[in-house]
Amino acid sequence: MVRVLVSEVIPSERHRVWAELARIEDHVAWMMDATAIRFLTRSRSGVGTRFECDTRVGPVRLTDVMEITEWVNAGAMGVRHTGAVSGSGRFTLTDAPGRATLIEWEEQLTFPWWLGAAMGAWLAKPVFAALWRGNLRRLGQRITAGASSPEQGSARP
Repeated sequence: MVRVLVSEVIPSERHRVWAELARIEDHVAWMMDATAIRFLTRSRSGVGTRFECDTRVGPVRLTDVMEITEWVNAGAMGVRHTGAVSGSGRFTLTDAPGRATLIEWEEQLTFPWWLGAAMGAWLAKPVFAALWRGNLRRLGQRITAGASSPEQGSARP
């Protein structure tokens, strides 16, 4: 199992950061490793929402099956991963000085044998950390640029 924790201070109020984070269908616009999202439930938000996320990290391509396990408006979103890579993830939002928001992203993942199991997870940790830090930076840029406004849509930057 690998545990990765990254964080970013976004110069925007927590409710604005949450508004963007809560739109799961738009995660592909700021997560460079997410290439497509397909919902498996009618709901697109809240506990119990299930979806598939096609992911790409270098040459590795997987479909990550996820379920929302925690949903605290403007506070936290937790997921369970049940695809080839299993585990859990969680975004946490807290107020930061200057009307800013600290977003923390933690993942605990277990790799299958064909991805190297524990050794593969250990090798992937610095790659994931760099990738997800970049994702949080892109999320912040999207919010501060106003990309989440309705007229901007959800195009990938």
